[in-house]
Formats: sequence, C-alpha cells, structure tokens
Amino acid sequence: MKTLRIATRKSPLALWQTEHVAARLRAAHPGLEVVLVPLSTRGDEVLDRSLAAIGGKGLFLKELEVAMQRGQADCAVHSLKDVPMDLDPGFTLPAVLERADPADAFVSGRFDGIEGLPRGARVGTSSLRRQAQLRALRPDLQLGELRGNVNTRLARLDAGEYDAIILACAGLQRLGLESRIRARLEPPAWLPAPAQGAIAVECLAGDGETIALLSVLEHAPTRVCVEAERALNRGLHGSCHVPVGAYAWQHGDRLRLHALVGSAEDGRMVRAQGDGTPDAPEALGAALARELLARGAGRFL
Repeated sequence: MKTLRIATRKSPLALWQTEHVAARLRAAHPGLEVVLVPLSTRGDEVLDRSLAAIGGKGLFLKELEVAMQRGQADCAVHSLKDVPMDLDPGFTLPAVLERADPADAFVSGRFDGIEGLPRGARVGTSSLRRQAQLRALRPDLQLGELRGNVNTRLARLDAGEYDAIILACAGLQRLGLESRIRARLEPPAWLPAPAQGAIAVECLAGDGETIALLSVLEHAPTRVCVEAERALNRGLHGSCHVPVGAYAWQHGDRLRLHALVGSAEDGRMVRAQGDGTPDAPEALGAALARELLARGAGRFL
C-alpha cells in the first residue's frame, strides 16, 4: 500500500488526534503517504440536544464507517470513549494507542474546584455521568446542557453562561489548552468515562493490509485497561443514556477496576471495585458489572 486514507471528524480535537496517528504511521512506515479524509457526522451537526436524545455516541462513527464501506477511506480515528461497545459487523479496532490523561478537568475562570463553587452556581456539561457525580457532591448546583467542540464550550464559559464546565483533561492537553485546567478530578474518587483518553483506529475486519500497517500503533497495557472498562459497560448495557464511570489500571501483576452507575437526576449512586489479572480484562469488567447490578444499579439502567 502506498497511500493510506484516514477518515476523521472535522473538529479541531479529532483532526489533532488523526494528525497524531498519521505522523506515527509515517514514521513507522517510510514511504507511506497518509492523507486525511475529513467528514461531518450527525453527532457533530446536532448540537441543540443531548447525545442520548438523538441516538447515542455511535453517531460520531456512522459516516466514517460508511466511507470505509464505500472505499473512500481505509481506516478511521476515534476517541475510544465514543466507540460503541460492540462494533457493527465487518469492522475491527486493530490499534489502541497509549492512553493520555484519563481524568476529567474542572474548568473555570473564577473558582478553583467543585467545592469552591458558590451555592447555586451554574455548571455546564451534557454528560449524564458527570451530572450524576456533580449531583452527588453538590446537589445545589444548577446543571446546564453543553455540547459542541472544546473551543465552543470554552467560549460559552468565557461568555459568562456558566461558572464552570467539566471537560476531559486529554482533549485540553492535546489542543495546547492545559492552562485552562483549574483542577484535575482525580480517579478513582471521580470516575471518567470508560476508555477516556484513549485513541483507537478502526478499519474493515477483512482488510489485512491495513490491519498490518496499523498494528505498530498498538499499546498493549492501554488495551488491557480499556477492555476491562468497556466490558463493564457492555455488561451494564451502558451508553450515553446511562451514567457509567469506570477506570482500570495495572498495579504489579494485578488489574484494578473501579466503577459507578448513578442518577443524573438526584445523584444517587452505586459503586464497586474489583481486582483481576491483565490476561483476563473482560472477565473482570463483566464480573464488576454483575456486582453493580446485584447492588441495585439496575434501577438507573
């Protein structure tokens, strides 16, 4: 293969992530031409409603997958947290890159953290997971919907629509906006979305040539952790309709996983944690999902 065509969303963060993948591939395969195929997805176009209301995070993938099926692109780059637990038939994820910071970020021009917000402060986030954790910590806060790319969200904060917003640390860092992070919401006390901070590359399952090219990007320790988190989400039938948080990390020869399911309405929450082995991450995720359900998480699903 002399040219590899990568489908990508058009947002600045998506383009950064795709350029990062392209640079890694050019370095690994001298002589390979890598070109970007920017596309607009329904998830990017409909910004006046939550993802849960318009069909879920899979809306960020569909147009990119159609481009691969039509032969217009060879692969696509995604934020792994936006990738559904089960891919459509015929697709695979041959590469998960080394994870960046998985944590959420508290962003504000005036306040240092959630605890420092005045009573009734306005906080912007459309994530049900983030809303549930905010409600649990500060039931007095006013939570407002906030979608769009990172710069759009920051502009709404700077315009005074909100006293603070919650974003992903990784996105801010990748865009050179790390200085906007007022406080890092540390896991496992505050849990991110499953696979947050990880970039994945998708292609057609039968395209052996592309799979071989992409395999150099694979980071096995990251794959282990995100597989545990995604297996937990799969066991809960999780999506953007359900506030699910999860974070796994390796500690010596053990794999640890913390998870929660909560209510964005009143902050009620069920938490669980478990240990397993790095050679069986999906088993750990599935077991912890069963434990959460046994503890009553089903009432939020």
